[in-house]
Amino acid sequence: MVKKTTAVAHPIQGIVKYHGMRDEKLRLPYHDSISVCTAPSKTTTTAQFSLDIDENQYQIDGETVTGSGAARLDRIVEEVQSRSSKLDKDYNVRLESQNTFPSNVGLGSSSSGFAAAAMALVGAADLELSKPEISAIARRGSSSAARAVTGGFSHLYAGLNDQDCRSERIETTIEDELRIVVGLVPAYKETDDAHAEAADSHMFDARRAHIGDQIVECRDALRSGDFDRVFKLAEHDSLSLAATTMTGPAGWVYWQPETLEIFEVVKSLREEQNIPVYFSTDTGATVYVNTKKEYVDTVEEAVSDCGVETMIWKAGGPARLTDDHLF
Repeated sequence: MVKKTTAVAHPIQGIVKYHGMRDEKLRLPYHDSISVCTAPSKTTTTAQFSLDIDENQYQIDGETVTGSGAARLDRIVEEVQSRSSKLDKDYNVRLESQNTFPSNVGLGSSSSGFAAAAMALVGAADLELSKPEISAIARRGSSSAARAVTGGFSHLYAGLNDQDCRSERIETTIEDELRIVVGLVPAYKETDDAHAEAADSHMFDARRAHIGDQIVECRDALRSGDFDRVFKLAEHDSLSLAATTMTGPAGWVYWQPETLEIFEVVKSLREEQNIPVYFSTDTGATVYVNTKKEYVDTVEEAVSDCGVETMIWKAGGPARLTDDHLF
């Protein structure tokens, strides 16, 4: 046995979202992306390498992980082992994970899941790595997991190797005032299916053409603490992302009637009550409603009146280690 390590990571809300991968195994995205971690939602993961088990064992919320999920975890384990002088191929790993929020409904569970897994595995292997270096390992599970490692508002750079395709945190005053009202619309979705056919949409090249300017503007708005400009970009990018997914071969339409109703409520609050509030969605029906803490109660009440479950979140920090082991 080697040491047991537990990590906690927060899921992400995409601001300028990534879509599509040029390399599925290494999870190399076509373009840069920026997101913000959300708290107190979190994933807690405990990992331990062992010579006493015959194969890698993965559990999430008490369920055994198989198929593509297990394959993506295997890639992270293999990368960690390849960097360690202590762990040869005879070591297998036991990994257990728990979420405090729903998965597969558009709330970024894969981002916190693979981020916490990478952080815990690096710790269990006793590797001394920086957060950006760990982000490149987590990326093998999910590109968004790279940004969950570095936390807060983070920028994942596109690239063809681990030195270039890694995440860095962007310091901004917006983190303190941000409040996120989650309008939960529990429609199951498969993000990987949308990523796989992203490049087949006739809208994809148009999206890639403007992403560079979006990234530059978003970074500038974050640096200057311009709340409205950041979340106007997030709202616009949500529409751009949906246009691309809807015009792929499968014609993915993730939004539900409740999603559209929340959009209209947000616009009404902004236009009629002059409240700084903006909607955002990733590949799912659930809506992030971004506002400032002084307005959050008014916004939450309005979103709740749409007949959906609501949660109030704020910006979350980077992945971190904890002594609260799951086994």
